[in-house]
Amino acid sequence: MEQLSGRTAVVTGAASGIGLALARALAAEGMRVVLADVEVEALTRAAADLAGQGAQVRAVACDVSDPASVDHLRAEALAAFGAVHVVCNNAGVGGGGPMWEVPVETWQWVLGVNLLGVVHGIRSFVPLLLEQGEGHVVNTASAAGLVAVPYMGPYTASKHAVVALSEALSMELELAGGAVGASVLCPMWVRTRIHESERNAPAAVTEAISSSADGTAGPDMRDLVADLVAGGMDPAEVASMVVEAVRRRRFYVLPHEEVAAGVLARAARLSRGEAPVAKFPGAG
Repeated sequence: MEQLSGRTAVVTGAASGIGLALARALAAEGMRVVLADVEVEALTRAAADLAGQGAQVRAVACDVSDPASVDHLRAEALAAFGAVHVVCNNAGVGGGGPMWEVPVETWQWVLGVNLLGVVHGIRSFVPLLLEQGEGHVVNTASAAGLVAVPYMGPYTASKHAVVALSEALSMELELAGGAVGASVLCPMWVRTRIHESERNAPAAVTEAISSSADGTAGPDMRDLVADLVAGGMDPAEVASMVVEAVRRRRFYVLPHEEVAAGVLARAARLSRGEAPVAKFPGAG
């Protein structure tokens, strides 16, 4: 989609991090932007900030793990702007620890947001894009969706699934006529609040984690992740790459050069039948 000005974009997880950067970047292209997030106060601030800069925006509280909530998001977008052209299924949460110690509630929460949130976005919006004969879908995965990492089992599983379903979506859209494009975003560490995801977790999740004997990888791992996130890429830089991918219909968006190298190394180990390397990317 080379022409973005005057079109409409929907961004989930838009109250902070990559989602907010995407909303800003798309608004800077002259797009009307529908910002969606479960964190209502931060969402309201983000929308007000963009509106104050002259952007046409609509803020919609949305829990992407709930299909009815995503359907409501679509209805609100259409009511506000009459059409949708770019859909960024970006909302995501973290969660992990040794897999055998992670509470089932955490698994359900992470998969519900990271994987089913993308599924719901596809089911709600792709028929609309196909009907109007143009559009583009961007699914936010992760480098962890291409190369597995330890102590992030739920997150890694969800992001591998997002990469796979995005690849299948791209094929299906091409078979449907090719009028609608797709991209999958797979960054490494970015300066977001992903390590603070539990701030938005349902009560059942926080209760299960607090009552678990050892439901996380421990303070040392949390501190490591916080340090890696703090030293990560600027979300605005990632968003700029996504906008360019939408313009050029590029499928894989890999902001970090190390990701491609990691994928090649994984493929080489796979071809030799070797076990994966237990290394936390970016940790040295």
